[in-house]
Amino acid sequence: MTPTTNWTARMIAAPETIKSAPRLRYEFAIDEAHGAVVNARLALSALGIVYAWLNSVEVNDDVLAPGWTSYEWRVRYTETDVTAIVVPGANTLALQLGRGWYATPLFIPPHASYGTRSAGFAELRVQFADGHVQLIASGEHWQAGASPNTSDDLYRGQSIDARARSDDWLRSGFAAVDWTTAQIIDFDTTKLEPQAGPSIHRVETLAPQKIWISPAGKILIDFGQNMVGWLRVEVRGEAGQIITVRHAEVIEHEELGVRPLRSAEATDRFTLSGGDDVFEPTLTFHGFRYCEIDGWPGGIEAMHAGGITAVVIGSDLKRTGWFRCSNDLLNQLHNNVVWSTTGNFIGVPTDCPQRDERLGWTGDIAVFAPTAAFLFDVEAFMREWLRDVVLEQAHRGGVVPWVVPDVLKYFDYALPIACPETLDQPRFNDPKPTAIWSDAIAWVPWAVWRAKGNRAILAQTFDAQLAHARKVWSLLSDRGVWEGSFQFGDWLDPEAPPENAFLAKADPHVVATQAYYRTLTIIAATAEVLGRPERDEFEEKARRLRAAFYAAYVRDGTIESDCTTVYSLAIVFDMLEPADRIAAGERLAALVRQSGHHISTGFAGTPFICDALAMAGHLDDAYAMLLQTEVPSWLYSVTMGATTIWERWDSMLPDGSINPGDMTSFNHYALGAVADWMHRMIGGIEPISAHEGLYRVAPRPGGGLRWAETIWDTPQGRLRVRWEADDAGFSALIDVPEGAAVDLDLPGFPPERLEGGSHARNLQFALGADQNAPVLPWQERRPT
Repeated sequence: MTPTTNWTARMIAAPETIKSAPRLRYEFAIDEAHGAVVNARLALSALGIVYAWLNSVEVNDDVLAPGWTSYEWRVRYTETDVTAIVVPGANTLALQLGRGWYATPLFIPPHASYGTRSAGFAELRVQFADGHVQLIASGEHWQAGASPNTSDDLYRGQSIDARARSDDWLRSGFAAVDWTTAQIIDFDTTKLEPQAGPSIHRVETLAPQKIWISPAGKILIDFGQNMVGWLRVEVRGEAGQIITVRHAEVIEHEELGVRPLRSAEATDRFTLSGGDDVFEPTLTFHGFRYCEIDGWPGGIEAMHAGGITAVVIGSDLKRTGWFRCSNDLLNQLHNNVVWSTTGNFIGVPTDCPQRDERLGWTGDIAVFAPTAAFLFDVEAFMREWLRDVVLEQAHRGGVVPWVVPDVLKYFDYALPIACPETLDQPRFNDPKPTAIWSDAIAWVPWAVWRAKGNRAILAQTFDAQLAHARKVWSLLSDRGVWEGSFQFGDWLDPEAPPENAFLAKADPHVVATQAYYRTLTIIAATAEVLGRPERDEFEEKARRLRAAFYAAYVRDGTIESDCTTVYSLAIVFDMLEPADRIAAGERLAALVRQSGHHISTGFAGTPFICDALAMAGHLDDAYAMLLQTEVPSWLYSVTMGATTIWERWDSMLPDGSINPGDMTSFNHYALGAVADWMHRMIGGIEPISAHEGLYRVAPRPGGGLRWAETIWDTPQGRLRVRWEADDAGFSALIDVPEGAAVDLDLPGFPPERLEGGSHARNLQFALGADQNAPVLPWQERRPT
């Protein structure tokens, strides 16, 4: 869509005396003297949320539009073809506004918001057969009025009074009693940008799986799936009766577990009209699996008769990747990753969708981007979000902030964590470059480029990558490593105390230096892809940083802090000499075995530890860790009934109580980054050059898995790999899309290249006289 700059419309709001979520409307007549209407397009935007109707017809199926952007510098608009809705004679354009991300007080108390009231923007261009264009634009001639939405807030919820509900305001001839004149607000329309990413939509609906009464006498509903959205309620009851719906992700001590929500009330209230009412609170959203219902007419017996549906929402992303195998726990883990992606890709990639946060934390998506780029076509979604990353960074002197859009810059106080006395206490409104979080500017585009092969995302962000890398280079210590400043480090190490996730085993400066090294190598590779001259500069910077890392942190093959994360990063990022690499691999495997194959890493190490073990020749240990079911582990949450990825390895304790820390959620995708390893090592699919249509298929079975099937819709078409293994042999079926090629590396077979088509491979093992199963090729240790 080509951006418009010559706008006639203005951003308008209702007077502040209107306390409910405001409505705006305008009646107009079509210029019929110019013949038939041949085209009509509506440009729509808001500070907050907007829904639009033309002649009582909702113009599109978007929800929460236009989404959240860095409002200080840009606001998105959508453009919809409404030719079929325009009618001869009188027409009415009507808008329902909501606070959305613009006017909701965001994050933890005391909260912060961009503005205090929502505003709407609409410009309808109607073209006639003779070429005449009629323009209908929001302005001071519009009307503003109250709505049945008596309150709305993303954290608190929405209240709807059906007694005030009527559709008359959508139609021409409406007697606008108690309505007033809209107000033009101060807004620079050059900030408006056409929406480039996907809209947020209703994805599916879920029916209640169980309805029961808790020991405290509360009516509870379980939808069987932790999700993001709201309830659709169809009900009839006495006028003025109020139904209260409170949402949460878990049940604790047989009651709704609301403590993890912190200050978020996550409560909707519906006031009945006395007739047949339908409620759908589309000005808010909740992360939940369970609801507590109070005030339902007829009580629990009437609820069993129906009338309650959960509506799942998410950005409109095309699914591109699938995985399943012979282990049902792994299948559920993978399903949990998919649901967490859907629930946290609500306009921006957020950390969680339920508590008083829901922010675009850069560290979370930095480690999760490869997984997301396999599961969904996220290119447009990420490019839209990265536009805000670049803007926020440019206004921060080259610093990529912790969250984007960056509402934290309005919080003038220190981060409430215990920080070593040797470091300055970090402040929300003055972030310094932070490893992994700030590195998202390089890591995310690189992951999407590898999956999609479109250089545009690299070109869009490359100058910002340079600014970040050069900023960090200026902050290196006299030893040439990244130390002396605050780092999140290996955030949420399972051995860190619940009240302070900062206290990981891994030295945060070792982790920072390793993450920065990866960024330097990505930038050098990006420069090569783009044909930019900075490649040599960043290859040299990487060489110098690697040498400094060795001098500062490596002693006889031992890396400072001697824990699984630092060895994993050093191996995967290729920071070690051959002898030290072997030693690091052995030490990593020893630490993993000492832990009983329990996970021992946080945000930094988790995406890479299985790769590091496999690269070091310890694939069996990687599988043993992946398949561990005791806490802490990936599958522990699955055994506890999780249907999304948890923020902490022990967000719920084995006794069914919620982790005592102030910060825990049950829908947080970061630790689900292991799905990337599952796609590549179990499923076997990995891009070599998506741009050229070249892929690697190299599954490495283990862990007692008998089969796995992985499907990926590549830019050239669908790539499918299915393998089966037993004590007597191995077989695989590989479907390669036309126009693509696969470098095949199967256990027991010589490497080969496959072109488009279906290919089958079979290998049988001859058993010895003792009939014992042989050691299969993928079980052999292969030290690097």
